[in-house]
Amino acid sequence: MFNGHSLSVENITKRFVLGDTGIVAVSDFSFATKPGEFISVIGPSGCGKSTLFNIIGGFIKDYDGKIFLDGKETIPRRAIGAVFQEESTFPWRTALQNVVLPLECAGVPKGERIERARHFIKLVGLEGFENSYPAELSGGMRQRAAIARTLAFDPKILLMDEPFASLDEQTRLLLGDKVLQIQQELNQTTLLITHNITEAVQLSDRVIVMTYRPGRLKRIVSIDLPRPRTSEIVSSPRFGELVGMIWNDLREEASQGMTEAEKGAH
Repeated sequence: MFNGHSLSVENITKRFVLGDTGIVAVSDFSFATKPGEFISVIGPSGCGKSTLFNIIGGFIKDYDGKIFLDGKETIPRRAIGAVFQEESTFPWRTALQNVVLPLECAGVPKGERIERARHFIKLVGLEGFENSYPAELSGGMRQRAAIARTLAFDPKILLMDEPFASLDEQTRLLLGDKVLQIQQELNQTTLLITHNITEAVQLSDRVIVMTYRPGRLKRIVSIDLPRPRTSEIVSSPRFGELVGMIWNDLREEASQGMTEAEKGAH
């Protein structure tokens, strides 16, 4: 269904005005994806990861810099699909009704939208739970329903902002396997915002490390682990080396953030 699309972020800077002062959340940030690539953005708390996510997703309009989709600066509203950390399923709708919702709002004919919704429910591994309500599903299953709903709308770029943060480590790893399977099958260009190094290395082709505020590009790490890939890879020596390399970068930035927070408290 998807052929893969490219995203280019060029010199993004975002300032927030707070009273008489201002904070630069993201500064001169640039990167580009290849079609079908999975990229994770990782950094310490407060580094501007979510601000960057909201700019790319079109939720923040006031910023400096440019964003291009397949070489074009004008990005259609529905070209970017977003999955958030917060619970986003509607409790009064079944899993199928949740996935169908955006297609319903877009006026897709009923037969087509039901067929598409069922396809993506099967893809995320929720077949048999179409008529279950969110309260009857686990946290991981609800996030899979949210991913299916976003993919059913046929986005060119999938953005995920810490979608597994509330899940236990075991569930995160297994859900990561499902995300890898989906991404490979669809050749879906994906950008994941996360603070979890294991998750970033497990899923990504490349990991972008951000500095502490203002968020700048510190380093891009190529994840040279073989694909197709599953969570079994986490026990490999190379996986450990990559996690250690990224942690060294992240520790420097997190330490700086803690130092600045301590200064601010005195």
